[in-house]
Parts: sequence; structure tokens; C-alpha cells
Amino acid sequence: MVVARLIERKRDGGTLSPEEWAELLDGYVAGRVPDYQMAALLMAIMWRGLRPEELAALTDGMLASGDRLRLDGIAAPKVDKHSTGGVGDKTSLLLAPLVASCGVPVPMMSGRGLGHTGGTLDKLEAIPGFRTDLSLRDAEAQVARIGCVMIGQTPEIAPADKRLYALRDVTGTVESIPLICASIMSKKLAEDLDALVLDVKTGSGAFLPELDRATELAETMIATGEARGCRTVALLTAMDRPLGHACGNALEVEEAIAGLRGEGPADLMEVTLALADEMLLAARAVPDVGAARELLHAAIASGRALERLRQLVDAQGGNPAIVDDPGALPQAPESAVYEAPAAGVVSRVEPRRIGQAIIELGGGRRTTDDVIDPAVGFAITAKPGEVVERGQPLATVHARDAAGVAVGLRALAEAITIGESAAPLPLVVRRLARETASC
Repeated sequence: MVVARLIERKRDGGTLSPEEWAELLDGYVAGRVPDYQMAALLMAIMWRGLRPEELAALTDGMLASGDRLRLDGIAAPKVDKHSTGGVGDKTSLLLAPLVASCGVPVPMMSGRGLGHTGGTLDKLEAIPGFRTDLSLRDAEAQVARIGCVMIGQTPEIAPADKRLYALRDVTGTVESIPLICASIMSKKLAEDLDALVLDVKTGSGAFLPELDRATELAETMIATGEARGCRTVALLTAMDRPLGHACGNALEVEEAIAGLRGEGPADLMEVTLALADEMLLAARAVPDVGAARELLHAAIASGRALERLRQLVDAQGGNPAIVDDPGALPQAPESAVYEAPAAGVVSRVEPRRIGQAIIELGGGRRTTDDVIDPAVGFAITAKPGEVVERGQPLATVHARDAAGVAVGLRALAEAITIGESAAPLPLVVRRLARETASC
């Protein structure tokens, strides 16, 4: 195999065979194919795409490059949820304990921040002591014991994807539909799932802002999952403004805890419960949406969901005191309030600018080696369509120093627009399932 010739062929619109994909991935994992060549191939894929048979070969090759969870000893259907990434999107932190508290096992494998979006692993690691690096065998035992686990991609699972995921983040190749699909589905299929619910973001803050591109991605992942025996459903949800109020790792953990107490922001809870409905239905734990919603409300109201979060944190080495005292989470030493510069209607809260600002504050990565400050970020109460008065508090920036405060306030001024009207997307834009997927 001459890797340069494969890159040239893909650059020119050609096709690689399944055998070539398998050899290429084996070589990359073994270190025989360097990052610079794989980066060139990723860019070629970004521009030229993959044919369906190539996508299947890439997905299966990434899956076959490592081990899998073995949950066949658990009789109940296993279900997970995956989001394509957003700003303020902390639904996974609520969904794993919430759905598990309803009797459905949730083996959840998540990723780190990618581009301007936050990552579930980075949020979890804002909890003092929390370990996301459990071995597969430890993860299996935890699912059997408490019904859920939240881990990162271990060295055993899809190691080819693990390396490619980090490389895509720093080479401008995040937005490729086939690369997104292969990355997500290779990890999810390694979880021994019976069902998967996808949260595919659309709007200005999504990796794929256009509705038709988000729909294409959802349909591609549904077809990939269903072809491999995993019931797969997708919700297209809004990312034309941040979800909830909190944006930043520790701040989002605190808001997720509030959500499991029944005190979360309305938009966050609407999306969370819609996804939870689909998880329970996909696992066939309830007969219909009405029964799902009743079960979920009961789990929150009774405290079962919050208790499951406490068990999860404790089981993975975190400090369970944060469930009752979120003040035990990392706290930024500096903060400042951003006030409305004029009266009017909040017409825009641009999530991409907010996500970029979190990176500038130190709460995200510019390179794969960057260390994250978990405490920094924003609490943004302003929502599109809200009528505000001049001087009304709209957001708070949390920073490590005065320079960070200035960066945050400047970003808020750029992200929040006051006008005369607003036309935000509906929070849940569309539902897609096998019968609607065309790929």
C-alpha cells in the first residue's frame, strides 16, 4: 500500500476498496501511516465525500480496530443517545441517570469538545475526581450494578476513530458528513446497544447549520445503525442559540443537577424530555409518548433521577457532594454581568460566537494538548424573542482573571443582538426514523 496514491485517488474523486480502507486503518493505528498523510486524506474526504460502500468500510474498519462492550448478560434493551454537538448542550448529563432511573440501561460513551462545541467528557471531568477512563470490563460491571455508565472512548474501543477524532478537530475537517457518521456510529455500535437516539443539531451554531445537511447526516446515521441491527431514531433540534443558560463545563454540570431536581431552564428540559421519550420508546420500555413522559416526570419528582446521578458520580470516583452542593464544583475567581445596551427584542444569541469565546477563556481547546479550565464560561439568560429594557442583565461571564472578563464581555456584545423581532427555530425541528430515512 502506497498511502500517497490512495490520497491522490480520493483527491481526484476516486474510490478506495474495503481492503484498502482496512489496511489503511490498520497502518494508522500501528503508527505506519503518519498523521500528516491521514490529515491529507481527511481533507480529500471533506471535499470529495465517500461512496456508501466506502462509508460502510470505514465504519466497520474503525469498529473492528478495537474491542466492544459485552452487555449480553443484561436482559433489558440497552439504549444510548448521541448529540452532534452544540453550545450549552448538557442533555447527556441529565439523560443517562434519568433514563436509567426509569429501568433502561444506558451505556453512554461520549467525546470531548470538538471545534466550537463543548464535550460531555470535559463537563464530567469538571466534577472533582470523576473518572471517564474506565476499562470496558469496569464499565460493563457498572451498567449491571447501577444501570448506567458515562465513559470516554477507551483505548480498546475503535482506536482508529480515537486518533482520527482528535486529528479532525485541528485540521478543519469536522463538518464532513461521512466522517461524522463513521466516527459516531463506530463508537456507538461498539457499545452493544439495542437502540440509539440521535440529537442532530441544526442552525447557526451547529456543525451543519443547514437543515438539509443536518437531515442528510441524520438519515445516513439511521441507515448505518439499522443496517447493523441497532434501532436508530433522530431528532433534529435547534442550535441557533445556546441550550439552557449555562455554557462552560462546571456551569453546565450545575445546571444539569438543577434539571434533575426539576429546576432546569424550560428549553433545556423540553429537549431533554423529548430525547428521553425517544430513548424509552426505542427500548420498548413504554407503549407511547404519554407513558414515557409520565414515567420521566415521576423519576424527577420522586428524586430517583437525582439519586441515580449521585450513584453514577460516586461509582466513577467523583465527589457525590456536588449533587447537593454544586458550590463544590470549580468556581471562576472573576465574574461580571453583561447588560442590555438598548431596549427592544433579543433577536439573536449567536451560539458559535459563545463557543469560540469559551475557548478564548480557556474552557476549550485550540490544540489537542491544551488543558481546560473547567470553571470558565457564561450564564446567558437572554433568549431570542424576549423583550428587554436598557440596562437589564442578560448574561454573566465567568473568567480566571480581569483580562478574561474583558474577552467575555466583548464576546457577549458580539453574540447578543437587540432588535425589533426574532424568529428562532422550534426546539425540536423534526423527527426521523427508518421509515423516513432515504439512505
